[in-house]
Amino acid sequence: EIAEYIQEIGREFVKKYGYKIGLISFFLKACALSLKLHPKVNSQMEGEEILHPSYVDISVAVQSPKGLMVPVIRNVDTLSLAEIESELKRLADKAMSGKISMDEMSGGTFTLTNGGVFGSMMSTPLINPPQSAIIGMHNIVDRPIAVNGQVQIRPMMYTALSYDHRIIDGKDAVGFLVDIKKMIESPSSMLHGGKDEGKELLGL
Repeated sequence: EIAEYIQEIGREFVKKYGYKIGLISFFLKACALSLKLHPKVNSQMEGEEILHPSYVDISVAVQSPKGLMVPVIRNVDTLSLAEIESELKRLADKAMSGKISMDEMSGGTFTLTNGGVFGSMMSTPLINPPQSAIIGMHNIVDRPIAVNGQVQIRPMMYTALSYDHRIIDGKDAVGFLVDIKKMIESPSSMLHGGKDEGKELLGL
């Protein structure tokens, strides 16, 4: 749905904001909302203590002439998709021009990396200490899948979550990924903080 949505509103978005909207921004928003629903995934170890930040600052892996860099987008859960895309573009441009600062690459609570831009179908992303988790996006490929008892060709992407088992249980990790999947497949749910729209409507 997101691919179709971007195609439908792409020109209108560029006309209003002056830049394109990409898939990563949707994933960043979905991750931020899912981190609020699963705060353990947003936590980190400091000595023998576990810290639970109330904010969501996501480090995003970007390529630069000096190699891989991970600038941080602050308070992603509070930003609109347009604001996320603008900040992502600003930080990526600074990384490419070698003008990124250490402050702009420090303090993240979670990391998103996208090996799909290099053709990766699956990988095991490495945790960015002191964070406790990182999600990896991968290449989007058309695959045959079952839809209501019929085989259809659909674009699919594998995602992978690496996490520190000292802080995050399997249940929290899987729940985090499942909520991201729901939001990516039904983007309008992001308007309700990633919660089930039907339950929100019924006040459950």
